[in-house]
Amino acid sequence: MTADVAIVGAGVLGASIAWHLTALGIRDIVLFDRGEPGQGSTARATGGFRAQFGTALEVRLALLAREKLRRFREEVGVDAGYEPHGYLWLARTAAELETLRQANGMQRECGLAEARILDSAEIARVNPAVRGEFAGGAYCPTDGFIRALRILDGYLSGARKRGARLRTGVAVEGFRLERGKVTALRVAGEEIPCGTVVIASGAWSAAVAGMAGVLAPVSPLRRQVALTEPTSVLPASMPLTIFVEDGFHLRVRDGRVLLLLPTPGNSGDAFDTSVEPRWLDDIARIARERVPVLAEATIDRQGSWAGLYEMTPDHLPLLGFSGEVENLFLACGCSGHGVMFSPALGQLGAELLAGRTPSLDVEALRPDRFRKGKAAPGAALL
Repeated sequence: MTADVAIVGAGVLGASIAWHLTALGIRDIVLFDRGEPGQGSTARATGGFRAQFGTALEVRLALLAREKLRRFREEVGVDAGYEPHGYLWLARTAAELETLRQANGMQRECGLAEARILDSAEIARVNPAVRGEFAGGAYCPTDGFIRALRILDGYLSGARKRGARLRTGVAVEGFRLERGKVTALRVAGEEIPCGTVVIASGAWSAAVAGMAGVLAPVSPLRRQVALTEPTSVLPASMPLTIFVEDGFHLRVRDGRVLLLLPTPGNSGDAFDTSVEPRWLDDIARIARERVPVLAEATIDRQGSWAGLYEMTPDHLPLLGFSGEVENLFLACGCSGHGVMFSPALGQLGAELLAGRTPSLDVEALRPDRFRKGKAAPGAALL
């Protein structure tokens, strides 16, 4: 076996890059995954999609992704599950509202004309279930929900139909380097010659890149998700609602409510994906206080789960050649936004790999920006 392009990681971003490469006529591709496709972080995603971000680049990435999601069935042949039920950000203080207001101005300049600032009366109309005193909020009706595994399946099956190959249950064990280039990767004791290596290994990308002597500043961060038992106390059309003060947010999916509250990762094991019983108790209490109808809902303690974000220091993805090994390309570090950005990053990554000018300026995503002191301070809302 040989590969013009070897992609390490068959999650949603690796699959998107493969699909977009095959669309450009590059079809000698092999995707490798140590497990099954998407079982790292993709399957644990909660399925939010938004264009309300704190940096212009993130807004533009999201707008490109949204355009592609709207055409997903036509182009890929699968329903991506895009449902524009909106994102509602709630600010209790004037300072929080000012943060939203400044971000909203930038978002509108980038073309997100439908995003707007709300007063307390408008908040009550958009989501009458929330309780509390609010200085205001931000709302975009075209934000909403997507289905991560449908997107993965569409991209992966489409790429394979056009000639890409998939090997699962095999871990990459190392690389052979000659004159600053990867010439082969070692998988299950076999050396596979390759032309280019793409590392799309999510939270595990730093370890994979390290085998080639490349520093990828990506670290795992656990995010716990509480799931209620089936309930009808909130409508399926409720916007994903976020409290700026602490990041607590909730949405309805498949007749259950998903509750999230960011916490520090496990300092003892950065890759730990257990759910803390005390955290479940805390989030249930917060949910009842802020959304009183949830007093009627019960937490499904066995069904709740945790996944891993793949964080970079500036909360922006890594997309481009490493700068240390000539033909090693990084596509990782999406910092919690990998599924929602995957249609855009897959297209842009494929364009870069094919030697084309990317559809968006992604200079700020260069993996070597940290070594060269060019990283911008993160301005993420969440």
